[in-house]
Amino acid sequence: MTYDGTDFSGWARQPGRRTVQGSLEDALATQPPGASVPGSVVVAGRTDAGVHAARQVVHVDVAPYDGQPTSRRLTVDDRGLPDLDRMRHRWNRLLPADVRVLAASVAADGFDARFSAVRRHYRYRVSDAPWGVDPLRRKDTLAWHRPLDVDVLQEASQELLGLQDFAAYCKQREGATTVRELQRFTWRRVGEYDLHADVSADAFCHSMVRSLVGAVLMAGDGRRDVDWPRRVLESRVRGSSVAPAHGLTLQAIDYPPDGELAARAAHTRNVRDSL
Repeated sequence: MTYDGTDFSGWARQPGRRTVQGSLEDALATQPPGASVPGSVVVAGRTDAGVHAARQVVHVDVAPYDGQPTSRRLTVDDRGLPDLDRMRHRWNRLLPADVRVLAASVAADGFDARFSAVRRHYRYRVSDAPWGVDPLRRKDTLAWHRPLDVDVLQEASQELLGLQDFAAYCKQREGATTVRELQRFTWRRVGEYDLHADVSADAFCHSMVRSLVGAVLMAGDGRRDVDWPRRVLESRVRGSSVAPAHGLTLQAIDYPPDGELAARAAHTRNVRDSL
């Protein structure tokens, strides 16, 4: 699925707030007569308020039909499962315009959208144009009003790679580990003033990507030296250089081959429980 996070209070359902999860679950619950109502969806990666997703992955456990549905518009196969292309069309008619289900399929045995994932990919968009940001990109690109040196951005980012305790770059939650493996953090200029930061890891803790980007940008515009982001990491003290949410987009989620999904999920759960 994909969504524009501008007008959402993040992914997770919250009482009295508009969330992506809430919108999706409301659409899923509005089924044709005779259909079973799915439970809560499981997401690959929760996004914060204002963060977008180009390719988000969710799963939901549903019971197959026992017999035929009462709606003439709904057909089921010999497994008791509905036509998912038709259901996708129905869900998208029910969803608000800033959320879309791109595809739906029956998951392989052992699949878990969250725990089977091996890698998440994010992109942060920045413009260092002296006038700010193109009005057509204002909802997904940060205006940075200082010239940025891509070589410095790249050097500072590479010093953060590897299996580390990212406590200085995470909004900590009680009982949650801040150890993550940062596998990719690269910068490139894609236009005269437009830059992309691509960040990949096995998983991210709360606000981690935005904190990393914010710190490196301070080095990239010359206000901090190139080693400063690394020193922040080593200090394990959380700073305040957090980039705004609207420049961040979840780009993709990687999963292992179908035969390895269950083992990956079990391994991830064990690691999380033991840390």
